[in-house]
Amino acid sequence: MGSMVSMFPFLSAARVAALGLFLTLLPGCSTWFGKDFTAPKVQLVRVELVYARMLEQEFLLEFRVKNPNNRSLPIRGLSYNLTLNDIPLGHGQANQWLTVPAGGERRFSLRAHTNLWRHAKQVVAILKKPDQPIRYALDGELKTGLIFNKKVKVRRQGSITPGDFINDAY
Repeated sequence: MGSMVSMFPFLSAARVAALGLFLTLLPGCSTWFGKDFTAPKVQLVRVELVYARMLEQEFLLEFRVKNPNNRSLPIRGLSYNLTLNDIPLGHGQANQWLTVPAGGERRFSLRAHTNLWRHAKQVVAILKKPDQPIRYALDGELKTGLIFNKKVKVRRQGSITPGDFINDAY
């Protein structure tokens, strides 16, 4: 009986091909780990209420990812926590895959489920003063890379004024 390699010569060819593919992809990964890597900018650009029931609400969150690097950036997902005046609005994880072109941007949406009922008093108190700003914070982790991954911390905070979004017709 011959050796496994001599019986199946394509096994060694497959190994060589896999090694060649790996070595071809490796230089592209150096940007993600090198000192010339600049973290992408992640912004929450839109929050849309999909439905609201007493014990559950669903929001559609739209994010924009800007890639300042000179190489395309593969994104493998995002985990996040979103708060309004320190009240948890939503948290979760999206495992959407997309590629942000070099120097470009991409948008993606994900659904967030929450139960604001337990925070109803706080939310009502906030909305009673529509001219008062509401603090928001987005904390998350963007998963990048294909073979080697790099987790990029995301922290955005600011304020919105509910009165700016209320239509005078109501």
